[in-house]
Amino acid sequence: MKGIPIRTIRAILFDFDGTLTAPGSLDFQRLREELASPVGAPILEYIQGLPPDQRRRCLRVLHRFEMAGAARSRPNDGAEDLIRELQARGLPLAVVSRNSRAAVIRALENFPSIGPSDFDVIISRDDAILPKPHPDGIRLAARKMGVSAGETLVVGDFHFDIDAGLRAGSPTVFLTNGRMEPPETLTPNFVVENLFEVRRLVRERSPLTAGKLPNDLLDRILSERESGDPSLLIGPGVGEDTAAVALGQEDEVLILKSDPITFATDEMGYYALVVNANDVATSGGTPRWLLTTLLFPLGTTAEQVARLMASLQCWCDRLGVTLCGGHTEITDAVNKPVVVGQMVGTATQSRLVDKRRIRRGDQVLLTKALAVEGTAILAREFPQALGRLGVPEDEISCCGQFLFSPGISVLDEAGTALQSGGVSALHDVTEGGVATALEELTHAGRHRIRIRIHQVPVFPETARICRLLGIDPLGLIGSGSLLIVCRADSRERLQEALGDRGIRATPVGEVLGPGSGVEAVDGNGEPQPWPHFETDELPRAIEKLQQVRN
Repeated sequence: MKGIPIRTIRAILFDFDGTLTAPGSLDFQRLREELASPVGAPILEYIQGLPPDQRRRCLRVLHRFEMAGAARSRPNDGAEDLIRELQARGLPLAVVSRNSRAAVIRALENFPSIGPSDFDVIISRDDAILPKPHPDGIRLAARKMGVSAGETLVVGDFHFDIDAGLRAGSPTVFLTNGRMEPPETLTPNFVVENLFEVRRLVRERSPLTAGKLPNDLLDRILSERESGDPSLLIGPGVGEDTAAVALGQEDEVLILKSDPITFATDEMGYYALVVNANDVATSGGTPRWLLTTLLFPLGTTAEQVARLMASLQCWCDRLGVTLCGGHTEITDAVNKPVVVGQMVGTATQSRLVDKRRIRRGDQVLLTKALAVEGTAILAREFPQALGRLGVPEDEISCCGQFLFSPGISVLDEAGTALQSGGVSALHDVTEGGVATALEELTHAGRHRIRIRIHQVPVFPETARICRLLGIDPLGLIGSGSLLIVCRADSRERLQEALGDRGIRATPVGEVLGPGSGVEAVDGNGEPQPWPHFETDELPRAIEKLQQVRN
């Protein structure tokens, strides 16, 4: 039987013994001897075919055997971590077992951190369905979880599990536990040795949350693609926000950048220009030409389109960028305006900033403070909701002006830093905040970074809003802040040059040895957890403010 074509995975269904529990707790050979069951005959089906008196006796033997095995059972390696991760992803979970419900519940008592309540559905032979390999249990569990069988991933360690899943129309995973091969007559979609591999499969095939693609997934996808074009000086990669292409004319380089504006609805022209120009500047280039793709929802008026185009032209004129053209469309593919900017800049190879120049001992500085952009968006989009939470009106107005002062542009600090000298890398903070930006920087720079977390600056207004909303400013979108990596002997000179421009630059860490990863320490040098954000904190903040507003 062929494997089922994979759609999006929206629920996970597990066999129990030998899948969520470690294999070996049940001695089936001894059970067969006590039941006088023929070798190779399925035990439940064998018992069901016996005369009533023998059937009752064998069911008592089976119950005693299962309960004793349940008392001995232990979680399979990675089982509890897997359940917790799947729960965090919001995926419904089910168990379908040929065992009795009592045996499943007893075995779960041996799991330190999970229990029956962690599963949306538990189906056993006590339910009025035919047992696996019949597909009824799979289909019933899927219905109870509110998904189709085709969206339910079935994980099991026995051919009955795979057979039932395939017959139900579900994608299947055969778990070998490092000791067996899948049956030759069946073709599961995946074969894994352990449950840790299931985590990866589910992550790659379950719905992604809104926001940028997680860095590790992006890295895996990009690693499978290589360009053979020698003119490509800087290509796609985690932490690489631009591409650099040698033009073959002396040392002239073209800097290419594309970024959409999806979060903000206010001042979209300004956002589109600045966010794209920022990355060109952090590559050592001068922003020169902009193309835009403008997508508007149904119901948009010509006046609204003209107003956005006028805003784009105005800001291009202010920054000396030429608006070259692009594409404009009214479409039901979006429910709010989307601006996709494509910025082109120029640089010389000698001025090109390549993050691979990072070295041990380099200093890491952060300009301005955390979440400048996120603070501005929340204040401009939800002033009334913030007021209901107790934020004073004048403070909301001040935060709204963060868009322009201190501002989400890093053109000034990038240019000043490069002119000062000693810069080994520049990286502007965008979606995912400083926490994600540092992860990207360490990946692109191929060196570990230590951050003194107590020295990371945050505006008091930002800290107050984040505290009220229960979000972390380290993970809130932060255009306007620039991470600067420089040689240690250049730090003071660079800070002084930025200070002369009215730009605060705070030393927050240093580069360690080769590798990747961010280490955090407190004021006493003690290790601290460094947060990781799968998605930006902005959607969580918006959801809470919408609840307050409504």
